[in-house]
Amino acid sequence: MSTYSGDVTPGGPSDVRDLGTLVLRKCSVGEMDNNVYLLTCPSTGDQLLVDAAAEPNRLVELVEEGSGRLQAILTTHRHGDHTGALKELAERTGADTYAGENDADALPVAPDHRLAHGDTVTVGDVSLDVIELRGHTPGAIALTWTDPEGHSHVISGDSLFPGGPGKTTSPEDFASLMDDLSERVFEPFGDDTWVYPGHGSDTTLGAERPHLTEWRERGW
Repeated sequence: MSTYSGDVTPGGPSDVRDLGTLVLRKCSVGEMDNNVYLLTCPSTGDQLLVDAAAEPNRLVELVEEGSGRLQAILTTHRHGDHTGALKELAERTGADTYAGENDADALPVAPDHRLAHGDTVTVGDVSLDVIELRGHTPGAIALTWTDPEGHSHVISGDSLFPGGPGKTTSPEDFASLMDDLSERVFEPFGDDTWVYPGHGSDTTLGAERPHLTEWRERGW
């Protein structure tokens, strides 16, 4: 039985979850308790790191916990607390960089690959779907995939947390994010879908779905 909880702290160990076609490692770095995710394809050893937020030495250690080889770094959105180690990690590992096309120009490193809604990213033998979730930033993206047992997983960046959507700065951005979350996450995916956010603990769509109307009414 898996002991994965998703509860990690800066300076603490990573948490590991074996999803069959992928192994997911989660750690926390930096002053803002940013989550970093490392996805490893066990059949090829290829690895994708999501959000090189801070502490490049710790992120190199995380890569070594996997296969030791990093093929790609994906940035979920443009905010500095998610990109603080991006330039150094890309230079040290030679990994390709990926980001949403509408956030790409604001990053400290111009991404090798600009992603749009509906694109896919591969990690070894596994393809992950890109979902654009507009609102927290104009080009924020999430990654989704389904494990061999039929359970879906969403790495949501700062677009969805336990308790609600990510921060927005205008009613229009809030409405945009809520619409994208409803149409692109909550409608197509089931309640057992696991959500891996950019900060803090994990959640499931089942835990959050009953509160969608409440979030819209409160406006944040």
